[in-house]
Amino acid sequence: MRLDADLHSIQEVRDSLTEANAAQKKLERLTQRQIDEIVRAMANAADAEAERLGAMAVEETGYGKPADKAAKNRFVARSVYEAIKDMPTVGIIRKDESTKVWEVAQPVGVIAAIIPSTNPTSTVIFKCLIALKARNAIVISPHPAAFECCREAARAMRLAAEEAGAPEGLIHCLSRPTLEASEELMRHPLTDLILATGGAGMVKAAYSSGKPAYGVGPGNVPVYVHSSADLPRAVRQIVQSKTFDWGTICASEQAIVVDRRIKVQLAEELKRHGAHFLSGTDKIKVASVILEGSGRSLNPRVVGKSPQAIAAMAAIEVPSDARLLIAEENEVGLAAPWSVEKLSPLLALYTVNDWEEGCRRCMELLELGGLGHTVGIHCEETAIIEAFGLEKPASRIIVNAGTTFGGIGAVTGLQPSMTLGCGAYGNNITSDNIGPQHLLNIKRVAFGIREMPDSEAESAYELASERAARTLAERGGPPISRDEVRRIVQAVLAELQVQ
Repeated sequence: MRLDADLHSIQEVRDSLTEANAAQKKLERLTQRQIDEIVRAMANAADAEAERLGAMAVEETGYGKPADKAAKNRFVARSVYEAIKDMPTVGIIRKDESTKVWEVAQPVGVIAAIIPSTNPTSTVIFKCLIALKARNAIVISPHPAAFECCREAARAMRLAAEEAGAPEGLIHCLSRPTLEASEELMRHPLTDLILATGGAGMVKAAYSSGKPAYGVGPGNVPVYVHSSADLPRAVRQIVQSKTFDWGTICASEQAIVVDRRIKVQLAEELKRHGAHFLSGTDKIKVASVILEGSGRSLNPRVVGKSPQAIAAMAAIEVPSDARLLIAEENEVGLAAPWSVEKLSPLLALYTVNDWEEGCRRCMELLELGGLGHTVGIHCEETAIIEAFGLEKPASRIIVNAGTTFGGIGAVTGLQPSMTLGCGAYGNNITSDNIGPQHLLNIKRVAFGIREMPDSEAESAYELASERAARTLAERGGPPISRDEVRRIVQAVLAELQVQ
């Protein structure tokens, strides 16, 4: 019988979940050593395939740069793996001798993984690694614009896992990525948890599915440059961060907020690093291609494109060696397209008088579309950094580093991750960088360490103590020994029991 495309995709989801569920039951019986060997093999395979998968991702989606896509794949294969390889995820993972509580790791089951088109292969590799590290199976729903490269990344992970001893059928990637398939995957009884990376609509659907979900909100990341900043270093880091893979990582800078007293020097440094400033009609023309539709959503045609490609869309000319396009801006909101999350080498530049005004401007930008995600500051004064950080509704405050690399944990002490929670600020369940620990149920074995007082005995003892105290007061004279006090209390208790 021939099925319609949507019905066919739904059936594929059901078949994949059934197979994944059965395989996961076998996986959870493996030892920590066996799990670690499987994850090590997957990381090695991802490292070996980094270049090929990166090139596939750019060829299929048209987003970003092959070399940077490969770098993201290697980041997962190396940095994420190093961060999780020694993490205990099997059996008793922690014993607290002081409280006599043991923590026991239990897998959640089958993970539904929603994959974006901006970072497809690296996100597939990442979610497969952390899912199997926590002894879960995974079913991947790729973005339709990236399903071939996602399927190839998932295939590489599945082959490596099975060759290292994993049960067959743990890793699936849908071949018919329809909206109906994604909805079925997120709501099906065999799905135990959702890892959703994508647009706001998809993340909202994940949280509305009735399943536990980790969703990732948008990241309209502002970076404040204080007058004390080391400008050459700050600009170098900002440009490197913003131009990496043409800005497709959601933690990349979207606006620079700079103190007025150093604005000229900042602009000169930016130009030295390949920034091209737009003004007048050129700024307006580029603004006209940033957003589209009545809802004023980000135009996907500018995402992950070079400055020259974006300029061609806007019918303007820019230098062939321009690395990013910058426009000065004064407003924040959909009426000012330069102020939104652009996921491309486009940066807004705001000028402020001091750090307090800079705080307010950064807050406005976060509230427009990046609540809970990331904010950056370049500053050499600890008091300013502390005050700035305490004010921000952001889960990651990146100090003196590019926010792209700082946010994902490549150059900071944050956990290396390709899924960055936005906390309650962004309507997410966590503000963490996601890892295997988020894909476990932790059971507690708790030993009794104290006796619960008997209320009747406690009342009787208090009454006996009062009588003993009165007896002592009536006797007067020199103090008596502790043994005499004990005998008096025991006598009164015995009297109470007779009564």
